[in-house]
Amino acid sequence: MKFFFSTFFIMITMSCATFAQSEAGAIWLLINPGARSDGMGEAGVAVADDAYASYWNPAGLGFQRGREIALMHTNWLPNLASDIYYDFIGVRYFVRNLGTFGGNIIIMNLGEQIAMDERANYLGTFASYMMAVTGSYGTALSRTSSIGVSVKMVHQHLTDILAGAEKGKGYSTNFGFDFGYLKKEFLLKGLAFGATISNIGPKIAFIDVAQADPMPTNLKIGLAYMIKGEYNKISIVYDINKLLVASYPNRDIDSDGKIGGYNEHDHKHPVAGGDYNKDGRRETAYSDEWYLGIFTSWIDDWLLLYDSEADGIGDKDEDGNTKDGSFSREFEKLNHNFGIEYWYSDLFAIRVGFIYDKMGKILMKDKYPVPTFGAGLRYAGLGFDFGYTAGDPGHPRQNTMLFSLNINF
Repeated sequence: MKFFFSTFFIMITMSCATFAQSEAGAIWLLINPGARSDGMGEAGVAVADDAYASYWNPAGLGFQRGREIALMHTNWLPNLASDIYYDFIGVRYFVRNLGTFGGNIIIMNLGEQIAMDERANYLGTFASYMMAVTGSYGTALSRTSSIGVSVKMVHQHLTDILAGAEKGKGYSTNFGFDFGYLKKEFLLKGLAFGATISNIGPKIAFIDVAQADPMPTNLKIGLAYMIKGEYNKISIVYDINKLLVASYPNRDIDSDGKIGGYNEHDHKHPVAGGDYNKDGRRETAYSDEWYLGIFTSWIDDWLLLYDSEADGIGDKDEDGNTKDGSFSREFEKLNHNFGIEYWYSDLFAIRVGFIYDKMGKILMKDKYPVPTFGAGLRYAGLGFDFGYTAGDPGHPRQNTMLFSLNINF
């Protein structure tokens, strides 16, 4: 992958800019690590029973004892490029009378790129990578419930080479937080409930601060039901993911043939680059701050109340009218993860699942569920897991393979 357009396309993929407007930056933080969870359709917020809990649900650390190291490696988006790698290192460590501490390091390597200016002149090569370092803590509130918190530093290094009139720098460093809750014996024996809000933090800016994107604040809610026999164990897991980012696209609300043109408090004198129309309504694309997006992301599509054929948002009905906002689309934006895991004598496991992302916020748009498969071995404190994401031919995630190693000591 040595071409500038490849880099551009990858960055579009990683930032979800396949839509009219970027909804969030650092979307790679939503890549779910662990070959075990991958085999189960990338579900696991109500499981979180190993060193991957610092990512999935820090509350899961509250029920864990002992020490463990988890390692994972994969060639990410193998159909898109051969030199994009995702690596994960996770740990957990129990301290008597204090609780369980954990953490992880994630590195996303995008390989070496060729930089060109706006006139296609060669500027040199550069390496692109992303890294997140997380520290976590979990503690039990009771025999069946626990809470957890994580703090993370996120560094994204896109380029050392800037071109043209670009402002700022080609890298960013941000901080974020995760909060988690886990409840065992939820409603009935064998059923667990888990929930996390992850990546809470300020907006991310690279070249131009004015084009900063929100952190990919995300809500995971899940259930895990275990049926256990003398030698056999079956777990059924289901997660729902909701991106808590409220964003609004460019819209010609007043049908005057242009976007904006006025300042917020001056609607009489046109201004080049103004965000508002003459009626005081904002027409340029924007996103809510994280502390608002946690709430408004549930109704941001429905809040597109101003209907105008000129804005190009809604589809025309039989009468030629358009409908911009729809509350039903809020449910379409949910991502679903479902999986089944079977263990024989806690030594060998097989897994199957699927991922359904109708709006393409994570997987890129695909109207069909993406199947996953996996297997695992446990022996003498060592765990080996393999996960495989199938997908249709040409799908960016097709034939993605994950390998994990867990070491208990």
